[in-house]
Amino acid sequence: MARPQRTVDATVSTPWTIAGQGLAGTCLAWHLWRQGIPFRIVDSEQGGSSSVAAGLVNPITGKNFEPTPRVAELLPEALDFYQELESLMNERFWHPLPILRLAADEKEWSKMLAKSARPDVARWLDGGPLAADGWCGALRLTGGGRLDPRGFLNASRAFFSKHAIYQKAEIPHASPPPHTIWCDGAAGLLSGRHGPHRCAKGEILTLRAPHWPEDHIRIGGGWLVPLGDGCFKAGATYEWDQLDESPTPAGLEKTAAIARRLGGDEHFEVTAHEAGIRPIIRRSEPQAGPLGDGSWMFNGLGSKGTLSAPSMARRLAERIAASIAEG
Repeated sequence: MARPQRTVDATVSTPWTIAGQGLAGTCLAWHLWRQGIPFRIVDSEQGGSSSVAAGLVNPITGKNFEPTPRVAELLPEALDFYQELESLMNERFWHPLPILRLAADEKEWSKMLAKSARPDVARWLDGGPLAADGWCGALRLTGGGRLDPRGFLNASRAFFSKHAIYQKAEIPHASPPPHTIWCDGAAGLLSGRHGPHRCAKGEILTLRAPHWPEDHIRIGGGWLVPLGDGCFKAGATYEWDQLDESPTPAGLEKTAAIARRLGGDEHFEVTAHEAGIRPIIRRSEPQAGPLGDGSWMFNGLGSKGTLSAPSMARRLAERIAASIAEG
């Protein structure tokens, strides 16, 4: 991504409206800015999963130890995107960190070792098998890291507010402005406006444990992400029925158990307990494009939005630019 430039397209008489300033809406805003397409951002600032999330990027995911879909293509573009915006706003959002993937039992360890010989997996490995106390084994992965989602969203909001593009408000769903792009995350999906969904609630803890190592993201039945200065995020739970943003005692217990297991002991202080709803559509594939009623949508980023949002936002901005050129 080249450094964003503001060259307004004079052929566009009606500005586009981005409804929602989570990760999807923010990434799209930057690409519209780069394209020179007039737009405004309208957001109610009522929360959302983007500001709660850990921003984790992991090239090999899941119990089956498989490469994240299209990671080799998406990761370079995502890093370029975030780092260019870091330079523009003089902030730091992206924090690269190796990942220590831990195996809880022999079955999982055998699967990890077998798949580590595959070229599409081996390219992300840093060395061979490692011993890990209390685990059957571990593999170190490259290409991982975390985005600071809250910092990225806040800095972007300040930038667009300075340029009189950002507005705190609600968009009326019955009569939205022309050229509205719904980037309304789980709230939009739960309303039923965008069709079937598979949204899931997740609870996350922010911890202080100065004695825990901070040189790796640790993954094994959950994740433990170093934030620096002895602080960590730990998570996350999955709840498919109680879809609200209220932290629960059960979620606290489950997430604290993940932290104890990955951190290695019970000596930590919980400094924050948050919940968010992952916006997930059907087969966990993000959706972007026109809806047929004059509005557009960019939603369903799920738990891998940090990786996929920059590329999808670019493609959507290019489609919008093409639609403008076609009249």
